[in-house]
Amino acid sequence: MDSISYGVMAALVGLVAGVVLGLSARLGNFCTLGALETAVYGGDQRRLRLWGIVLAVSIAGVFLGSAIGQVEIEESFYHQIAWNPWSSIVGGLLFGYGMALAGNCGFGALVRFGGGDLRSLVVVVVMGVFGFITLSGPLAPLRVALFDQQAAQGPQGIAATIESIAGVPQLISALVIAAGFLVWALAYGPLRRAPVEIAWGVVAGLAVVFAYWGTSWIWRESFGEIGVEGLSFTAPVGRTIIFLMTSTAGGINFSVGSVLGVMAGALVGSLWRGMFRWEACEDPRELGRQVGGAALMGIGGVIALGCSVGQGVSAFATLAWSGPVTLAAIAAGALAGLRGLIGAAEAE
Repeated sequence: MDSISYGVMAALVGLVAGVVLGLSARLGNFCTLGALETAVYGGDQRRLRLWGIVLAVSIAGVFLGSAIGQVEIEESFYHQIAWNPWSSIVGGLLFGYGMALAGNCGFGALVRFGGGDLRSLVVVVVMGVFGFITLSGPLAPLRVALFDQQAAQGPQGIAATIESIAGVPQLISALVIAAGFLVWALAYGPLRRAPVEIAWGVVAGLAVVFAYWGTSWIWRESFGEIGVEGLSFTAPVGRTIIFLMTSTAGGINFSVGSVLGVMAGALVGSLWRGMFRWEACEDPRELGRQVGGAALMGIGGVIALGCSVGQGVSAFATLAWSGPVTLAAIAAGALAGLRGLIGAAEAE
């Protein structure tokens, strides 16, 4: 281990977590946009309720890890940066609307590309590029002016707030919230009758916990040289693209490992289920819509400091205030986008 750099260690943690998450998407149907579509327009809430399983496991696992000193919640940037509600709302709405136009979130696009969908490669690249345009390119000054990021002054988050007001230990609050999500998920009969999906939901939640556990360990071993990170797929996609082209953008790191891991896991899952097939876009209008949606996701994901997985699962797992607010904004934006697309299709 002494001969392996901390960056490579972090990349390996990201790779393992990414592979598992990619497998859960292909074998367990874990998908953000798909969950909304089937629940609202298909009358089937199984994929939506599966989020309850993922969140229950990830929240309980992260806070249990924190209680035994293995997960450094306060060192994640979700708690290091003061929460700006407008960043969560505006960024989430942009990301969600773009997700509907593109037909997938960033994570979903990586999964579909791993299954042979070349249209998703376009979405991934455009989203990554526009993410960096917003993060450090021409749109960065406007982003900073409108959504400035300040260092957090002391503990923040849902569990920390409850502790400061009511004196309830953070672990207890987290376990109660996790139990609520679990009950909500399993109250839906069709999901209870889908043990495979439940199992993969548990696995997806454990992947989030593993990412925090692994990067927390490296953070301690490196004396803070490597940060504590959760799985996210907006700016990390841009970092991976730049690294693959130039070996820069922070070098080999957790982001690179997690992005490549998701694609590898999705590829394995697609081959396992016999679902791998090459697909391309035949309609220029569809491609234009997907490119526009990918650009909005890149911009929105950076403003919100995360995507549907980065904020909706990883930040939520630490009970950062940004997690549920951003996830709600993403869902609202996605539903607005879906209604627009369905209305336009009916008009034709």
